[in-house]
Amino acid sequence: MRYITILILSALLSSISLSAHALEKRKFCVFDIIGANGDIYNIMKDYKTAAVAWGVDVELKPFTDEKIAAEDLKAGQCDAAVLTGIRGRQFNSFTGSMDSIGAIPSYDAMKTVISVIASNTPSINKQMISGPYEVGGVVPMGAAFLFLKDQELDTVEELSGKSIAVLEYDSAQASMASRVGMSPVMSDITNFSTRFNNGSVDICFAPIMGFSALELYKGMAPDGGILDYTLGQLSAQIILKKDKFPADYAQQSREFMYGQFDRAMRLIENASNEVDDKWWIRIPDADKLRYDEMMREARVALTEDGVYDKSMMGLLRKVRCKLEPTRAECVNPME
Repeated sequence: MRYITILILSALLSSISLSAHALEKRKFCVFDIIGANGDIYNIMKDYKTAAVAWGVDVELKPFTDEKIAAEDLKAGQCDAAVLTGIRGRQFNSFTGSMDSIGAIPSYDAMKTVISVIASNTPSINKQMISGPYEVGGVVPMGAAFLFLKDQELDTVEELSGKSIAVLEYDSAQASMASRVGMSPVMSDITNFSTRFNNGSVDICFAPIMGFSALELYKGMAPDGGILDYTLGQLSAQIILKKDKFPADYAQQSREFMYGQFDRAMRLIENASNEVDDKWWIRIPDADKLRYDEMMREARVALTEDGVYDKSMMGLLRKVRCKLEPTRAECVNPME
């Protein structure tokens, strides 16, 4: 009897060993501005656990410099990367256009878009693939706003002539700044907040989570504020080297990331709650309508220039009109 028990245990251990050995080992380069202690990296720790059931042993490598993470993906130093949608646009224009200016005005709209991406429909799945890359999911990083050194800058006219830190690899930001008459100062995700905080620029564009994480309150003190208008929704996106993963892996990955939406929103809400109401610069509804129209005109021009993906722009308009049918663009669609 003892001999039979030993045989059974031996077979079980052998099976477990073979199962672990059968997992494909893949390296993920994970950008998180906080590094291995950041919120995105923590989500990816749970992703690593889930990926075992999908047949992959994920090795996570943290990066605080997004450019290096993207270059390592291109060079084959990693099999996948977690990047912001703006940086990820070079790998997939469709999902990379989610972060377009003014295109996703609310978190309800953001959740709808991410649910479509995870929907496992042939037309959407096709858009997930671009060359050797496939999008493995999207998670929100929060609404982005203009952080200002002077709270009196609450109209388009008053923004003219002011300097703003823009990401050098996102032509959309520089284009929008120039349209308003602002002076773009080319920056990177590693230094834009420093330039704002030390007074080198008057304005920066950042997610609300940057208020504490990047200490943007230092740049706003004592007379600055945050313009209460959502300029866009930032996202973290998984970009996979398609041929390095099992056939059904990307879809499972997309569904998992959609399942992290509420978790990400709790983090965003916690960050929002840290912002004292005194910092918010409220603007009249009439001015918000002006901003809406300005953003729409800019998106149309940038889509014509090939910066944004036309299919994604159409999807985002449908989502906006589904949630807010009274929007002017729903009667006169241009996207």
